[in-house]
Amino acid sequence: MIGTVFNPPEQGEPEASRAAAEIARLEQRLRREVAARQEAEAAAQQGLRGLFQRQQEIALLEKIAVAANEADGVNEAMVRALEAVCQYTGWPLGHLWLQVGAPGTEQFASTTVWHDETGQDAAGPVGALRAQTEVWQFTPGVGLPGRVVQSRAPVCIDILDPEGAAIRRQPLIVGAGFASLLGFPVMIGSEPVAVLEFFSREHLVPQPSLLRLMAQIGTQLGRVIERRRAQDQLIYDALHDPLTKLGNRKLFLDRLTQMLRRSRRVPDSHFAVLFVDLDRFKAINDGLGHQSGDQLILATAQRLQAGLRQSDLVARDAELGHEHVVARLGGDEFVILLDQIGSAERAIIVADRIVTLLAEPFEVAGQRVFVTASVGIAMSASGYVDEEDILRDADIAMYHAKQAGRGRWVMFDKTMQLAAVRRLRLEADLRDAIARKEFFLQFQPIVTPIDGRVRGFEALLRWRHPRDGVVPPVDFIPVVEETGLIEPIGAWVLAEACRQLGLWQRRYDTQLSMSVNVSAVQFTRGALVDVVRCALRETGIAPASLKLELTESAVMTDPEQALRVFADLKALGVRVSLDDFGTGYSSLSYLRRLPIDTLKIDRSFVSKIDVHADKRQIAQAVLALARALGMDVVAEGVETEAERDLLREMGSDYVQGYFYHRPLDPEAAASALARQA
Repeated sequence: MIGTVFNPPEQGEPEASRAAAEIARLEQRLRREVAARQEAEAAAQQGLRGLFQRQQEIALLEKIAVAANEADGVNEAMVRALEAVCQYTGWPLGHLWLQVGAPGTEQFASTTVWHDETGQDAAGPVGALRAQTEVWQFTPGVGLPGRVVQSRAPVCIDILDPEGAAIRRQPLIVGAGFASLLGFPVMIGSEPVAVLEFFSREHLVPQPSLLRLMAQIGTQLGRVIERRRAQDQLIYDALHDPLTKLGNRKLFLDRLTQMLRRSRRVPDSHFAVLFVDLDRFKAINDGLGHQSGDQLILATAQRLQAGLRQSDLVARDAELGHEHVVARLGGDEFVILLDQIGSAERAIIVADRIVTLLAEPFEVAGQRVFVTASVGIAMSASGYVDEEDILRDADIAMYHAKQAGRGRWVMFDKTMQLAAVRRLRLEADLRDAIARKEFFLQFQPIVTPIDGRVRGFEALLRWRHPRDGVVPPVDFIPVVEETGLIEPIGAWVLAEACRQLGLWQRRYDTQLSMSVNVSAVQFTRGALVDVVRCALRETGIAPASLKLELTESAVMTDPEQALRVFADLKALGVRVSLDDFGTGYSSLSYLRRLPIDTLKIDRSFVSKIDVHADKRQIAQAVLALARALGMDVVAEGVETEAERDLLREMGSDYVQGYFYHRPLDPEAAASALARQA
């Protein structure tokens, strides 16, 4: 008889099913976590790219502004702008169309102003395109320049599209190997005064951000053209400044040459050069705009001319006549030639008068603005034979006046050229400063903006010199780093900061932290980990309460070395902060790998963050990046309530700055802790 064999289920099957289900659940969880991490990394990457792109755009605008302001005329300014845009975008060819003609009869014309990185000679297809373009007649609404002028906005054309096929230069453009054109107008108010056109070998898909950037450049260059028009009209009169009508550098040097020749003929015929530079002019220029800056320059020139007595001026030598001797060299720099100066006291009287005159308020753009002037004096009695030398020395003296506090005059002394001697003395004094206990620390509180409580401190090195008083860190820190003294001094700073933190933790708050700056020299020479280990052992503080601050540049100089040092530091249990974040460009791949606990937003992005939208965007990008990477954020340089409130709303974990506390001596810091205990 044939029957069916019944096999009862094995005892292990339920357990196997449960194990398989658990594995499936864990795999699903792993997939979710991987997807979430990838999403966070993508968001961080996008934020960092946006931050870097914005920094590059700002750098391009600043580069063009500086180059244009330094240019001698419209054409030179446009050449520099063409070069800057080509280098930024990778476009190999750029060209200028300029509005010409008398008022009321203006029209656009092609120019011979190009920036060419194609590397082809004049006989090639690019040369043929350039030659034909330079003789092409402008027609409103036709071709790229015509459409740009008509639309008063950037225009991009693909040469193979119907729009591109309608361009009369199309065969030449295609023959030269170009695929796209982009042009934008240079605007003065609502009127175009020039067109910059560019040729690309790639088919461009214009992004709104690129078009917006080109429009900003056009507006920026428009202001340059507006200021330079008078100068261009007086191009043949190359001896005078078009804005102030003062003599320019060429005229001044010419008169100076004649003075030197006369002094060689008449040994007792002495003169003086005064170099005058406005203090805080850039602040006025940036705050009120270039037009207001021009008004200030013009008002300064008028005040100099009116305030100087005729007996002080070079006007009594028939050989020289009555030409300008108050000259404007450029920017906010003026020079004055004083004739028949019998003694240095006479030049000092004039310089003192200038300082007093320019300290009075100016009326600029309907506002009272205050500037001061720094004046350098150089006397011909020093035996000059070259006019550039005496001008150079007056300039050197002027910078010494600025370094001495601004709003004053300084007489040039040959010892000013011996600055190296002072540096050697400074180095020698630094070597003895530790033994003489001249270094001391101040501590700037780091505060949580939601409640204003002090959560930690940043230790700041100070030097009280027995002869010079408190020496600014900017004067001695570079010397300390270059001479290698940073290692023993840095070890002292770390030990002293940890010792002070231990006292405050035991007395006030065990959760307090201490941030200590580490220089690039300390970071790269290999002894840092041992120094930190020794400081922790001797002071007994919890390693997690110590935070070492390094700059982006120090870390990214050698990222692989940074990874090794960071691993050793993290093994000790200390925390690491990336200082001045946003001023460099950290590779995201390394930023993810480096065990960084804190990002510090640089003060340049915090200052007036409530006023500047671009700074807010940068700060938001840094905060988003930090959240994605599990880091906390400290915003440096908070000085106003508005800045504090905005950063608090944006979610900054900590802030530090003068709004809460200036750097404090240990006693003052202890008092601040006692008040919140």
